[in-house]
Amino acid sequence: MNYPWYSKYPKGTPQQIGTLEYNSLIELFEVAAQKYPNRIAFENFGKQITFAEIDARSTAFAAYLQNELNLKKGDRVAIQMPNLIQFPIAFMGVIKAGLIAVNTNPLYTPREMEHQFNDAGVSAIVIVANFAHNLEQILPRLKNKPQIILTSMGDMVGGLKGTILNFVVKHVKKMVPAFRLPEAISFNAALTKGANLTYQKPPLNIEDIAVLQYTGGTTGISKGAQLSHRNLIAHNAMITHWFRPIMTEGRQDIIITALPLYHIFALTVNGLLMYTQGVKSILITNPRDIPGFVKELKKHRFSVMTGVNTLFNGLLNNPNFKECDFSALKGAIGGAMAVQDVVADKWEKLTGCPIIEGYGLSETSPVLCCNPLDGNHKRGTIGLPMPSTEIGIFDDDGNQLPQGEVGEICARGPQVMRGYWNQDNTGVFFHNEWFRTGDIGVMDTEGYFKIVDRKKDMIKVSGFNVYPNEVENVLAGNPKVLEVAAIGVPDAKSGEAIKVFVVKKDESLTEEELKHYAHENLTNYKVPRHIEFRNELPKTNVGKILRRALKEEEKQKAA
Repeated sequence: MNYPWYSKYPKGTPQQIGTLEYNSLIELFEVAAQKYPNRIAFENFGKQITFAEIDARSTAFAAYLQNELNLKKGDRVAIQMPNLIQFPIAFMGVIKAGLIAVNTNPLYTPREMEHQFNDAGVSAIVIVANFAHNLEQILPRLKNKPQIILTSMGDMVGGLKGTILNFVVKHVKKMVPAFRLPEAISFNAALTKGANLTYQKPPLNIEDIAVLQYTGGTTGISKGAQLSHRNLIAHNAMITHWFRPIMTEGRQDIIITALPLYHIFALTVNGLLMYTQGVKSILITNPRDIPGFVKELKKHRFSVMTGVNTLFNGLLNNPNFKECDFSALKGAIGGAMAVQDVVADKWEKLTGCPIIEGYGLSETSPVLCCNPLDGNHKRGTIGLPMPSTEIGIFDDDGNQLPQGEVGEICARGPQVMRGYWNQDNTGVFFHNEWFRTGDIGVMDTEGYFKIVDRKKDMIKVSGFNVYPNEVENVLAGNPKVLEVAAIGVPDAKSGEAIKVFVVKKDESLTEEELKHYAHENLTNYKVPRHIEFRNELPKTNVGKILRRALKEEEKQKAA
């Protein structure tokens, strides 16, 4: 079909990705290591590691998993750590061994860890010591009795610096609560042992599952999206075409990786894509430490950065951020949540580079849409569908709606998962092929898509639909507002009323002042009835504001 978005594709971008270049992710890793052996692949805490070194160490880790732990093709291995050099080594090693990587948020509670590890049936867990006390709590309740590989923050830094880092983290900053896991083996010991073992390249099929990517659980129980080698290879081909306008020929680009690699966006964009393009990735272990993050940014002439609205906003509100070198910056990519207009305006004014918005989900590897990176982006939209990707707007009965009508965004393409692990997938797809995203959106005449809001977050005020994104975007424009979240709360008169939670940038801001501002910028039924000031808002580790947590608090108060 000749979709309207094709005419807006950047020059040279194909409509279809064609025949896939690789039969497994292992081949993708091998080609990158052969092409860029001496380039720096990752840097973290000042430690640099080349493509050749990553390749050798991940192969040693794969050999350890195969020979010492006796894991078989298709076994699941959980990886639970922030952005450290250990992450790409462990991830690539798991894939090279023919196993399935189960990415796990380090900040999960013991209850969340227990659910995920049991649901996935993990045979081994690679975990950083900071969170090992949680694992100790749940270990007796894990069905598979997984083997544990333990690492510390400074393990890959090595030498005196690594030893000092581990000492400071544990004894000075007290970031490693006491735990006892006597049967755990150290990550470094596993690499040393693996280097002396024989690695057997497994017979993989492109349809084999490579990753179980658990959804964030922001809308209920976390579920494992089954992403195959085909899904991730096709996705990599799509975004390789799309990112070409901001990649430099003949010179190594630098990407800032502040989003955690266990998150699907960072894993596939900052991880897989940038690895195949020979890009140097600066791994930021704790992006919530904005002063420390800015200090690290000042050391690099970076060309690409990915983030979410709260991260960009946090940087802009740090007085030292303006001292960074933006002369090489060619792309700032925003995802996971809507980038607010006020943040986008300030970012472009300061850096000279716009924030380009895209859209995707764990279930879709993740990118479905992205704004063009050739200067033809459209503010307030999620951009155009990727090559080989179809996006449609559907009503609740599974009927596709015409252009301009609002409905549920549904997608089909080679990057879309086959379904959830251990789940009844009834209702997940329309007509067995269109994946239902749960997001409400609309397509304009040029083929650009816009998200109105999450279906489950929509607020009904006296029969009118109110989308929290719109309310939040307007209130964020008040110069005294730092962050804002909007939810619906029960109301005897209107069914639901709008309540906003606000973090102040200026302490002089009052409820009356903010309501007056809302009345000036929103129609009456969209104006918040209730305003609550907070010191901070609940967020995922990626920085996405958790409206669900605020709704739960309100329910408990009402009860």
